[in-house]
Amino acid sequence: MNNDQRTYEGGKAAKNGVKRMILVGISLTVEVVLIVLMFTRLWDYAEWINISMRIIALMLVLGIYAESKTSSMKMPWVILILVAPVMGVSLYLMIGLNGHTRKMRERYRTIDDVLLPMLPENTDVYEELKDLDSAAAGVSHYISSKASYPVYQNTRIEYFDSASSGLEAQLRAMSKAKSFIFMEYHAIEDSVSWNRIEEVLAEKVKQGLEVRVFYDDMGSIGFITTDFCKKLEARGIQCRVFNPLAPGLNFFLNNRDHRKITVIDGYIGFTGGYNLADEYFGITHPFGLWKDTGIRLEGEAVKSLTVTFLEMWNAVSATDKDDAEFDRFFPENPTIAGEKSFIQPYADNPMDNVHVGEDVYISIVEKAVNYCYFITPYLIITDEMTHAITLAAERGVDVRIITPGIPDKKLVYSVTRSFYNSLARHGVRMYEWTPGFCHAKMCVSDDTMATCGTINLDYRSLYHHFENGCFIAHSDVVTDIRRDFEKMFSESREVTEEYSTVKSSYLKLSQLFLRLFAELM
Repeated sequence: MNNDQRTYEGGKAAKNGVKRMILVGISLTVEVVLIVLMFTRLWDYAEWINISMRIIALMLVLGIYAESKTSSMKMPWVILILVAPVMGVSLYLMIGLNGHTRKMRERYRTIDDVLLPMLPENTDVYEELKDLDSAAAGVSHYISSKASYPVYQNTRIEYFDSASSGLEAQLRAMSKAKSFIFMEYHAIEDSVSWNRIEEVLAEKVKQGLEVRVFYDDMGSIGFITTDFCKKLEARGIQCRVFNPLAPGLNFFLNNRDHRKITVIDGYIGFTGGYNLADEYFGITHPFGLWKDTGIRLEGEAVKSLTVTFLEMWNAVSATDKDDAEFDRFFPENPTIAGEKSFIQPYADNPMDNVHVGEDVYISIVEKAVNYCYFITPYLIITDEMTHAITLAAERGVDVRIITPGIPDKKLVYSVTRSFYNSLARHGVRMYEWTPGFCHAKMCVSDDTMATCGTINLDYRSLYHHFENGCFIAHSDVVTDIRRDFEKMFSESREVTEEYSTVKSSYLKLSQLFLRLFAELM
């Protein structure tokens, strides 16, 4: 396989990594220059300069220590800043600080105050779930109380075990749109797959529909140019970009829009793990086969996806002309006979210090009785999540985690594998999907609960990005997801025994080092 081939997100991460490496290089250079100056021209002031730098570093460390973050998120920064103050402070400001400004927070708060009350409370649906399954109701209650997204019935759910089947369903649904189409994606590649989508969108514009496309600039950098928006606008497709990269220090750089949402007429919605790029749909094969998943919603629950899209569309910039009224995007949904599944789309926002994505995963594994399965492209988790997962395994739950058999980023893959030992030695079964790269982000437990969405088991998704997911309970789709897991297990190599004991001292040391600085990646 050609080593120059990269995944779409891998390409983005590589470019982001280059920017970080440049910053590290500049910071190291400044630090070396200061040291040289202290031993030459500034020797008489060296002690005072060193003391001043240490005081500044100590003040920042105390501030980090006081933050309401898990210790595994704070410790790497504390060590780095104390050991190398200039580089540590620079990197923290660039990639460690969730630097959303007061104005940015206020924009999101203002639009949420308008949009979230438009969602139904659905207390009757919650009470029905509580009577049926108190464990699932507990997860649902957390999502509604902390993220303000309700649980629904009256919604038909369909599961796609491949991104290509999800794309075909999306194209069919978009071709039948009558009012509007909204699309929000972390990454778009202006190539074969997108061109099919664009033609449908342009045709719908000709028919008088309102069409909006929203994408993350860093997610798509290097694969589309600034002319992409101009091209869409020329075809009547409204386009906005999340957090465009610009010269200079961007304190909001660390927070990206990682969501994947399509909303059609406020009645049909799609979400899942896949972006709109060719490798997700098997057109290109940079790392063997590609595994991704998604779901289609039809009915009342699409209201929550609509709110999630409109939040980002209207809050992203203070200079855009935003929506004045929203009622037209929330049509009355007809009753879907016999649809008693419970579905709860939700969004996670890095600016509120409530880690909904992580907490939902932890809640599900803590409530598991028989089994709990996860699949993720990256495994970089906090001590709290590690404890929840291992404790479930130790009390007899069959806990399994699938990660890729072929990595898209070798360094991140090494960090992922560094977590195997602490999980495997406590009874968690570890699998690597040998056909290629698995990009799906799902969890399923006890044939009663499941999640499908955009949230990886890594610090980026759990703490820094705008994400979305769907909690599903007592639905045939939960069984579909469990069957897909069983198929993936049969295609994977179990590495539990291999990683349950690590005898090499060098390997132990390298894994500890990778674990310590995993949050910086």
